[in-house]
Amino acid sequence: MKAKASVVAQKLLNLYRQAHVIEGGWPVLNQIFVNESSDEILKELQDLPTGKLLAEHIKNLKSGETPMDSIARELLPYGGAFAEKAPHAQIAESDMQELIAAINAFTPTQQGLETFIATPVIQSFGQEWMPAIQSVLANDTDMLDKFSQIVRMWNAYKIWMDAKEIINQPINDRTRAQLQVDMPEFETYLPMFGEEGAKLLRRLHTLTSSLPSSDSTNN
Repeated sequence: MKAKASVVAQKLLNLYRQAHVIEGGWPVLNQIFVNESSDEILKELQDLPTGKLLAEHIKNLKSGETPMDSIARELLPYGGAFAEKAPHAQIAESDMQELIAAINAFTPTQQGLETFIATPVIQSFGQEWMPAIQSVLANDTDMLDKFSQIVRMWNAYKIWMDAKEIINQPINDRTRAQLQVDMPEFETYLPMFGEEGAKLLRRLHTLTSSLPSSDSTNN
């Protein structure tokens, strides 16, 4: 069981670190943290970088000290850097026009996504393009809504590629355990790809059904 607990702990920590780009924010994440954490997982978090902060946050949620739609400011990932800069980020007017044009021109296909990401103004944000754009558009609700659909599509294609990689590589018990932890994401995004996505999801379910029992794992 120890291996599985470490996998779940890492998964929760990844969600915590990416909170600034996850649709639904803390109300969604906090429910996951409470539902999927245990004493063993909290112990695993203590040994991971920034894991102590998340462990403390989960304890606050379970005790009721922190509401389920919130997080204590001192426990924010990255010291709350993204939250603090969000209302203040600005770019040149010409870059803003290019950004808005790229969002409005976006088509929900893989080619459309690649075209969007290749846009010079998007490239200028680097790997943090998602939180950067959310920050720039903080005061434009309509454009934020449109951009959230692009983020959703990006997540969907990432999950699709992850699923294909899992199917096409040798499977071991650790990979199966990680797949079980990630299954809610596959179940959320793969149906967006129609019958091909449904087939891929069924194959992933077949892999998780062959997971060893807790007793055999402990042994």
